[in-house]
Amino acid sequence: MKALSQRRRHPLAAVALLLMGLLITGGLYAAASSVNEAKAATTYSASDVNEGNKLFVANCATCHGMNAEGSPSGPSLVGVGAAAVDFQVGTGRMPMQMNGPQAREKPRQFTDEETMQLAAYVASLGAGPAVPGEEVLDTSKGNSATGGEIFRVNCAMCHNAAAAGGALTRGKFAPALAGVSKKHIYEAMVTGPQNMPVFNDSNITPDEKRDVITFLKEIESQGSPGGAQLGSLGPVSEGLLIWTAGLGIVIAFTIWLTSRPS
Repeated sequence: MKALSQRRRHPLAAVALLLMGLLITGGLYAAASSVNEAKAATTYSASDVNEGNKLFVANCATCHGMNAEGSPSGPSLVGVGAAAVDFQVGTGRMPMQMNGPQAREKPRQFTDEETMQLAAYVASLGAGPAVPGEEVLDTSKGNSATGGEIFRVNCAMCHNAAAAGGALTRGKFAPALAGVSKKHIYEAMVTGPQNMPVFNDSNITPDEKRDVITFLKEIESQGSPGGAQLGSLGPVSEGLLIWTAGLGIVIAFTIWLTSRPS
């Protein structure tokens, strides 16, 4: 016992414990990563990955590097997952038309099959968010009220409480969410494109993401029951517009009355 006590007081004991902790943590992470990679590998065939590699080299390697390692013109894609590719390519944001503050949505350049193959290749490079399944996109199982609360707390400051979008800094903007597919909304939440933060399953669970999508699709289907949307800018700006327009009418009417001959 005395010898053991002396070893515990050895100056290198803390270093040894730290190294042991790092080894254990690294081993557990590697094991978890290998499980995720195995799950991703079963989703796509070797043929999909091979065809995706060809498409990547021909269309994406100029900016992202031959092995998706990144370059001064584009970030590394290792570990971004299939969901990031499906969102960026599926909405036409990638390949970019030109450099700018952020990639803009435009008509896509790849078919569904080609997009899937590109996603398969990038997914093979490292574990990352997968393309969501139908279960988490089934809005019939979602709760719109809960989704509205989550959206207002986490998303409304950029996308507007009515999901009409809004301006950000230096030419960037949060896009309107009307007309965006359920799959792409989910993928945006788990991958954080452009200036959007990543909402992983620890922040917002898959069921809560489904609730948010349910809320967005519900307000999209309702349209504007109160009349003109006025950009869905909110009560302050809408009230200011009404006040300014009303005051202008009053002034114009006053001028008209005073200009009439008595």
